[in-house]
Amino acid sequence: MQFKDFQDLKLSALGFGAMRLPVLENGIINEEMADEMVSYAFEHGVNYFDTAYPYHSGDSERIIGRALKQYPRESYYLATKYPGHQISDNYDPAAIFEEQLKKCGVEYFDFYLLHNVYENSIKVYTDPQWGIVDYFLEQKKKGRIKYFGFSTHAGIETLEEFLDQYGNVMDFGQIQLNYLDWTLQDAKAKYELLTERGIPVWVMEPVRGGTLAKDFGGNEDRLKLLRPNESIASWGFRWLQALPNVTVILSGMSNMEQVQDNVKTFGTDIPLSDEEKDLLAEIASGMLDLLPCTACRYCCDGCPKGLNIPIFLGYYNELKFSPTAFNVGMSVDALPSEKQPSACIECGKCVQICPQNIDIPKALKELAAIIEKLPHWSDICKEREKAQR
Repeated sequence: MQFKDFQDLKLSALGFGAMRLPVLENGIINEEMADEMVSYAFEHGVNYFDTAYPYHSGDSERIIGRALKQYPRESYYLATKYPGHQISDNYDPAAIFEEQLKKCGVEYFDFYLLHNVYENSIKVYTDPQWGIVDYFLEQKKKGRIKYFGFSTHAGIETLEEFLDQYGNVMDFGQIQLNYLDWTLQDAKAKYELLTERGIPVWVMEPVRGGTLAKDFGGNEDRLKLLRPNESIASWGFRWLQALPNVTVILSGMSNMEQVQDNVKTFGTDIPLSDEEKDLLAEIASGMLDLLPCTACRYCCDGCPKGLNIPIFLGYYNELKFSPTAFNVGMSVDALPSEKQPSACIECGKCVQICPQNIDIPKALKELAAIIEKLPHWSDICKEREKAQR
């Protein structure tokens, strides 16, 4: 197992993500199989385990806590998250934190994150009436949290706003990062921003929930020719190994085969060559049929509704690739109705000035129609609250 230095720790480069644990036909976690996977990972050097309050309707924390009980507490690092991203009438960080400690059966968390800082939840995390950040910083002083950080699906502007306020107390930041989202979700800018601020990067969705672990576009032979003994999934991890500010790469594994393959990959540090990177870039480009927006923002200057058109065109591209992308609906829900894509009056001023000749009103109309069919984030949160009860 490869390890990365983080302050005074040696963290396994592969982190065990507990968002996609194996489940039985009734949707309940297959605890026996999950135990076997955790044991295999631990015995092969994985020492970082990541869960969260809402994962598996609240059961992930319990299962991971029980699975790790067989090992000395100081032999592994446990991470979980505060669900301030969930829409609620009130937020009680103390009650949630105490519940999480009890569910996991531990007296402290090695790593604790603000879950998904994005355009809506930033208002929760920064609202003084809830005192969320202050509470967790106090727990850190007491030793009940060793390292404090955040995860995010936010746009670059929101991420920068958050870091301006709290970057000095964040030990690490977790972002969605892979060779496809490097451009599709502007992960490159997020990675570079965290690097500039001196904040180590944790990676989630390194193979995009398995999308980048399959034989996409019939390119398996081309990949196997260059790396005959490695899986398709390993290419995503190898691509990340070339980024110096990446510390932990989380993989949400659902079966033993995935655990074994990932452990094999992270047994060595063999970053991609320039030729291999070019091949992945070509493959990624072929996977996407995107609007060629360059975010020049000329369209914004004359928009009578003051819409953030480049952001919306990015959402359009994301949904064309992932039709059920939850982060898009979540971000749009956070906007007032007069600033959403549906507010476009199709005046055409943006089309006249767009250097890429994009039919922006048409794209925004299509985007609004797609978003209308997505489940609302508030409804998702209500369902999760019911399940956790």
